[in-house]
Amino acid sequence: MSLYHEAASILDETRAKKCSIKSLVYPAKKGKEWKSDPKALFALSTEAAKWSEVLAEVVGRSGMLGVERTLSPTLALVLTHDLFLSKRGIALPASHGLNAAVSKHKARLSAELTKARLRRGCATLDELRIKVNNGGLVASNDPEGQRKLPRHPRWVRINTLKTSLEEQLNWKFAEWQLVSTLREVLQATSSREQIYHVDEHIPNLIAIPSGADITTSVAYQTGALILQDKASCFPAYLLNSQAGEGDVVDACAAPGNKTTHLAAILAESREDDQTGNALGGKIIACEKDVARSETLDKMVKLAGAAEVVMVKAKQDFTKLPPTARVAANVTALLLDPSCSGSGIVGRDEESGITVHLPSTTPEIATVRGKKRKRPSAAAPLKPPAAPPPAEPTTEEGLPPASADDTAEKLAARLANLAAFQLRLLEHAMAFPAARKIVYSTCSVHAEENEHVVIAALRSEVAREMGWRVLRRGEQVVGMREWGLRGLRGAVEEAVGDGREGGVEVDVEELVEACLRCDKHGDDGTMGFFVVGFVRDAGEMLASNGNGGGTTAPPRVESPEDNGGDDEEWKGFAD
Repeated sequence: MSLYHEAASILDETRAKKCSIKSLVYPAKKGKEWKSDPKALFALSTEAAKWSEVLAEVVGRSGMLGVERTLSPTLALVLTHDLFLSKRGIALPASHGLNAAVSKHKARLSAELTKARLRRGCATLDELRIKVNNGGLVASNDPEGQRKLPRHPRWVRINTLKTSLEEQLNWKFAEWQLVSTLREVLQATSSREQIYHVDEHIPNLIAIPSGADITTSVAYQTGALILQDKASCFPAYLLNSQAGEGDVVDACAAPGNKTTHLAAILAESREDDQTGNALGGKIIACEKDVARSETLDKMVKLAGAAEVVMVKAKQDFTKLPPTARVAANVTALLLDPSCSGSGIVGRDEESGITVHLPSTTPEIATVRGKKRKRPSAAAPLKPPAAPPPAEPTTEEGLPPASADDTAEKLAARLANLAAFQLRLLEHAMAFPAARKIVYSTCSVHAEENEHVVIAALRSEVAREMGWRVLRRGEQVVGMREWGLRGLRGAVEEAVGDGREGGVEVDVEELVEACLRCDKHGDDGTMGFFVVGFVRDAGEMLASNGNGGGTTAPPRVESPEDNGGDDEEWKGFAD
């Protein structure tokens, strides 16, 4: 059956590329078409990976791979998972070759599973399941006897377009316990532990334990609750677009988390507006990829944002002229362009999942019927290896970043991305009526962050239009109070002697203006960077008096999209 072969290939590719399972099952761009249902494929691959430490031990000690030469280690893992851990067992007829190959060893496998459970101090399989689901599994050969707890909670944004924080706390989370610190959520020892923490920086955001699942709830399925990393909420909140201020462009909008967050903030300001500008502006959401445009449209409708969001499907932001009629009232832009994705934490990574493979040369007896034999001294027969996956490339021909990249290869990739990001930022700065821009990446590299910011400030369009950074003291309160700021060393390196091309850069001001999130820090976020740009009223009048702005910079093609939202929202992945 294709499900098991495809799940095995997913696990092989995950190990080879050191990438997340979700990115393989649900790629940002159309790639391989799976024969199996993607939802079932993702579930099996993720669960088999999560259990692989135990299952690798069970399969290896059973000696099954020494007998069943048609089974690869990963194929044996996924089949053994369903044999013992799936409610319906192996989804194949009993006479099917794969089912028969594993089921004939069921007694031995069951005995090894019992031993593996007892070695981990679990009296029942359910007790072992809880440990596995919460990352608290202890390997039998772990000298420390422990494993670090997950560092990432599940962040849930209350979608105020459809509900309110108070309503959800009194309904969906009525039986849950409020805790005062995020650390208590991070230390949750069971996925059944119903606790939550209300975030102190982003309004309408709560954290729940990593293993908690709300995706089956009515509130999630109807768009009232949205899974969105805390860091991903920074851009819309920092932009803080208010009613009556004009239109907003979301330049790289899909899949739509930031877009709908923008819409919710705008809608709330309309309710509070006392100036008579209750209708405010609209959000122009641009997405050039066809498939991702469809996802964006679905997300906007599910979140109840269709009245305020105008989805411009198949619209490349760099081809949207700043002087176009649709852009005449654009006063704010949110820019979250393609980046290296080095800050992204996938659900499999944040749960501490590593795919473990069973040994094909067990130290214990191999089962042949009712007799046991020691393996012979001859070299064991190895199962057929899966072919190495083809290496994808970006539109510029650069391979995606990986842990095996050389310094030169990574530097070339970052330089390519930074050039594109700078051009996109310069294009945004050319909109005549714009007075606010927020730029963000899910990257930890200064080349895509502080260095791009400084280059943008030194650009001709920034000087002509009067752009500067949004100072820390001017930021909305939650962002002003965020402690982790820009990298001083990176700023000093890019600034050089402090003045270039007639532009002086204040290092201290720039460091404090930038916000960063640690990928594996105590704040429970992915790696992220965000900064705001503003134009003062006097500068706007001067630039508009000189012809209404500059000509848009030359367009460049976008590299592959590794935006953070793809790792955050799973509503349509299923």
